[in-house]
This record gives sequence, C-alpha cells and structure tokens, in this order.
Amino acid sequence: MSFNPSSPVTGAAQTGFTSPTYTLTADTAPAINGKQFAITAVGGTQAGVDANTVSKPFTSTFFRPVQLRTLPAVNPLTGVLKSVPVNSYKLITRKGALPAANQVPSIARVTTVIDVPAGTDTYEPEELRAMLSAHIGLLNAQSAGIGDTVTTGIV
Repeated sequence: MSFNPSSPVTGAAQTGFTSPTYTLTADTAPAINGKQFAITAVGGTQAGVDANTVSKPFTSTFFRPVQLRTLPAVNPLTGVLKSVPVNSYKLITRKGALPAANQVPSIARVTTVIDVPAGTDTYEPEELRAMLSAHIGLLNAQSAGIGDTVTTGIV
C-alpha cells in the first residue's frame, strides 16, 4: 500500500496532551511528486492547538523522488558497481505557531528524509522495513521526550 493514512491519526504521547488525535483531509501538494493532507480538526486534550488555516497551516506532505533511479550496470571487468544512486523520500509536517504576542505566525517544521540506495528495495526490502520500523518506533517511544527537548532545550 502506498502512503495513504487513515483519518483520524492517533498522536504520540506529549507532555500536557491526553489522547491526541488529528483529522486528515486530502489537500493539494506543492509538487506533483507529493501527497498532502491538512489537519482539519484536533481531538483529545490539546489546549491551544489550532487546526489548519491559511495563516496557521497544519499539514503533512510525503514526497517521492521526481524520477526514481535504478542501479547502473556493473563493471564487466571487475563485477563492481561504480556508484549506487539513492532515491530520497521525504515527509514534512508544518505547523503555524506564534513566536510572541501580537505577531504573525511562523512555520515550524519536522522533516524525515529516507535515503534508499537503488537496488536495496528489491534485493533486501526487509532491511529497509527494519530501518523504518526502528526509526518510527524510536520517534513514537520518545515523542514526549523530544517534545520536552524542543521546548526546554535540554537533551
């Protein structure tokens, strides 16, 4: 299945939030190689959190490479690949937030880039799945800690 989250999405634990949920609505991505969703409603206890608006966006966009790269031919003399191209996938979540009272919202961003060496998707897809499982599991397990760190500056 391709990137197609079902709505609502259950948010990960954060200090001060209780059972956070996010209602997704399909939106127009800024590029043809992307798929975007706007967060049109928030649920649970998330005091002060706004859903997507024009001036305070709350969106998530997943991008695939514009042109997927494949492995080049191996060197016929050495049997070695000269170089292995990489396909980069990216998930960006944007959230408008006020930097101070009576100010214009600024855009906060979290970006995850997934670099996949060409060929690994067919030769060892299980390694890619393990990498993603561990990475996303770590983000989920440490969501509140990361949230505390980005608001306090303490690692």
